[in-house]
Amino acid sequence: MTSDFKSAFGGHPAGVAIITADSGTGPVGITASSVASVSAEPAIFAFSLAAQTGSAAAIAVADSVMVHLLSADDLHLAKIFASPVTERFTNTMDWTALETGEPLLRHGGYALRAKILTRTQAGNSLLLAAQVLEVIAPASPGAPLVYHQRNYHGLAGHTILPSQ
Repeated sequence: MTSDFKSAFGGHPAGVAIITADSGTGPVGITASSVASVSAEPAIFAFSLAAQTGSAAAIAVADSVMVHLLSADDLHLAKIFASPVTERFTNTMDWTALETGEPLLRHGGYALRAKILTRTQAGNSLLLAAQVLEVIAPASPGAPLVYHQRNYHGLAGHTILPSQ
């Protein structure tokens, strides 16, 4: 069952995001493909954390988060925040801490500042629901970054299928 489940969702493309938070001792962040819109009014999304250690553990207990919806031009950031050994929030990385404390990455997609509403244990993962407090729009949104079959892909105009 587990193998079939992984195969099924491995073939189902998902948008790529980076979730960041202030841990109290510094910024933390992870790459995630589990972010999903839940409600437009009020604006609520959900995401899951598969690990309960490291950055994921700090995000799990944070009161607020930033969710950065990545563009294809942000592939380097997706790889940095997906690696457990790569240093994050370096002096050479383009980021800032908001007045409210959350780390904001400057990148090609939207960023959503949100407060955590609920935390629900779901199997080995933790499912979090968050209400959007602020949307930070890019000057010119890039093509979305998508994760499919264990690889990153960029979507562009030439990938649009005919509507008929």
